Amino acid sequence: MIAGPLSARVILGLVILLPASSTAGEITVADRLRQFGPSVEMRLRAEFTRAGLDYPARELAYLAFKDIRRLQVYGRDSPGDEWRFIKEYRVLGASGTLGPKLAEGDNQVPEGIYRAADLNPNSHYYLSIRLDYPNEFDREIAQRDGRKNLGGDIMIHGGRSSKGCLAMGNDAAEELFVLAALAGERNLRILISPTDFRDRSSRVPTIVAPWLRQLYLQLRTELQRFPYIDPESR
Repeated sequence: MIAGPLSARVILGLVILLPASSTAGEITVADRLRQFGPSVEMRLRAEFTRAGLDYPARELAYLAFKDIRRLQVYGRDSPGDEWRFIKEYRVLGASGTLGPKLAEGDNQVPEGIYRAADLNPNSHYYLSIRLDYPNEFDREIAQRDGRKNLGGDIMIHGGRSSKGCLAMGNDAAEELFVLAALAGERNLRILISPTDFRDRSSRVPTIVAPWLRQLYLQLRTELQRFPYIDPESR
């Protein structure tokens, strides 16, 4: 494990690599790391130690489950390592029902496997991580269905309410934002599933479109890469 002082130097080095504020009053990701980084590390270091991971993680995965309104964080130190469970958060706000997002204004939270498009340190919802929705699969299916306006600006953010996004509360948003900033957006994958297909007692959604079988098979297969943690052990 990386000791506290060394970890602080590592974080400082990562902050230096990020762009500084370019105009008066503008807040950057680096500014937010200076503001929240030390307190987030203090809150999460024990979780990383328990998981057997260095802090910060070099690769991250955020797994969100719509039916139980939970988001789980997994990490690993290198691409060849096994994923390790770090922490689970409650989703405080998410609109819509089970099922994918189909169009702008339907208030649905997307379902699929996404990447972080960017981090917003000046979000109206405290801090936010924007997903790359619609991704290639979303666009391909929409073209097949004849749907054109798919919407966008889907985020994981602070606060308690949202339309089409995942509202996590401000404390959780700080932790998720800082971890993502330290790992780098390209090293964060985000999976949003209607249910946890690893759990045999989970409620499998009704298939209302043929292509949903393909999407849910993708989600089920991807989830198998992450060890299932019994709810009583989280």
